[in-house]
Amino acid sequence: MDGPNNRNSSPRLADLAQLVRLPAALSVPGDVLAGAAASAGAPPPRILGTMASSIALYWAGMALNDYADATVDAVERPQRPVPSGRVGRRTALATACALTAAGLGLAALTGGRRALGVALPLTGLVWAYDLGLKSTPAGPAAMAGARTLNVLAGAQPGHRASALPAALLVGAHTYTVTALSRHEVSGAPREVPAATLVGSTATAVAAAVLPGIRRRGGTARIGAALGALAYLASYGTAQARAAREPSATNVRNAVGTGIMSLMPLQAALTAGGGRAGLAGVLAAAHPLARRLARKVSPT
Repeated sequence: MDGPNNRNSSPRLADLAQLVRLPAALSVPGDVLAGAAASAGAPPPRILGTMASSIALYWAGMALNDYADATVDAVERPQRPVPSGRVGRRTALATACALTAAGLGLAALTGGRRALGVALPLTGLVWAYDLGLKSTPAGPAAMAGARTLNVLAGAQPGHRASALPAALLVGAHTYTVTALSRHEVSGAPREVPAATLVGSTATAVAAAVLPGIRRRGGTARIGAALGALAYLASYGTAQARAAREPSATNVRNAVGTGIMSLMPLQAALTAGGGRAGLAGVLAAAHPLARRLARKVSPT
């Protein structure tokens, strides 16, 4: 039985947008672009389909998260769509299933078996995280793995090894955000945001000085450095604030900032791959994403 969590059988679009954390999907296409730039320099024709697949799988994970956490959220986050009754729990599960099917279908149409070779394990990690791994020590690693695969989804088949450094940096960032997210409700021990700040600082430095950037020329080096600085200025500042005062509010703000700060990191990696124009688009979209996140929380 779903009980009170299934009161609303016809949720509003605004409630579904909150369920899937609609603005947070703006952090997804940059994964694909970073992978494409690192592996081939220029995005292949299939790139839009790959982005759409990745967004669908991301939204599926958000809906599945709220389905799985309905009981906990009823106590800790009663304002969320499922515990508040604005979206039924079964509706959340159906949404997750439909978006998963859409994401895998788009991957198959876009890239065939090779694309499914990335999309299927990515989907498996997302579902495993939401349904069982979230509260275990493997949780952050599962989310990091999913984002790593998302970058590799954008890479040219046969050239994915060249995109692996960028993918691992996106995964490292995701690990820090996921580790922080475990303390959104009750606050964190001071050493948690301090440790994630060290990790994101190392990520920023690595993004600015990846060996491949040197072969791309001065524009790539400058773009990568600027993107890395913007990333650290945004996410690093939020983590430093949480390290000074690790309250639930500051940790929650650091998590939300971390989700959106993935975009300047992606911009750094895309610029380092020789695609300065696309990196500029990602950098310019970051302020818009942050404004939208104030209306619909990304966490």
